[in-house]
Amino acid sequence: MRREILKITGDDREHFLQGLVTNDVTRLKDGLVYTAMLTPQGKYIADFFLVPAEGAILLDVDAQLAAMLSQRLTMYKLRSKVAIEAAGLHMHRGLGAHPDDGFADPRHAGLGWRAYRTEPQGEDETDWTALRVSLGVPETGAELGPDTFILEVGFERLHGVDFKKGCYVGQEVTARMKHKTELRKGLARVQADGPLSPGDEILSDGKPAGTVLSVAGNTALAYLRYERAEKGIEAGGQALRFERL
Repeated sequence: MRREILKITGDDREHFLQGLVTNDVTRLKDGLVYTAMLTPQGKYIADFFLVPAEGAILLDVDAQLAAMLSQRLTMYKLRSKVAIEAAGLHMHRGLGAHPDDGFADPRHAGLGWRAYRTEPQGEDETDWTALRVSLGVPETGAELGPDTFILEVGFERLHGVDFKKGCYVGQEVTARMKHKTELRKGLARVQADGPLSPGDEILSDGKPAGTVLSVAGNTALAYLRYERAEKGIEAGGQALRFERL
């Protein structure tokens, strides 16, 4: 997973971001803020971390989304006193207590810490995919894509959305899903007796019930239609057990 770090400066930087992202930017005083930008229809554009820095807010995003996200932020800038540029930093991460220059990952305590340094991180032997699968944490390009509604993939559980902060792009749809809708589809953890493969179709009585996404051996994250899954599911000729997250 390659990340790119953007730097947002200017007197209006916090106010500017507050009207665009799903989480409360004022929480930067406590450390990292995990958040997302959505379409006006409430669908996912990008997820990222906001990072407190001296005279700036850093933005830690999947490298494949960085150029698009920078362009979209610039589009919203209008007359705001804000500048957006590459920070020239590298994201480091590890498990356990965070170092002096690091921050606890706000999504889950089991994900350790993140830090932002001028040099690239050395070899990292942690199996982050297996860790994510075990903790039920979605990732850009795997569980998170253009058709994603963030509540279906656990953003509330991962502290990535705030329902009291006020308006942001896509807020109305997200709030309606929270307060007026029972989620019928979403992220789940599935297990089989043999290995699973990303992209496998999940069936229930021969009908599509979901898709296998990130895989760690015999366990995977999957997107499921819960009502169909309750009737029994299989993928790749194997019966699956599932757990809603």
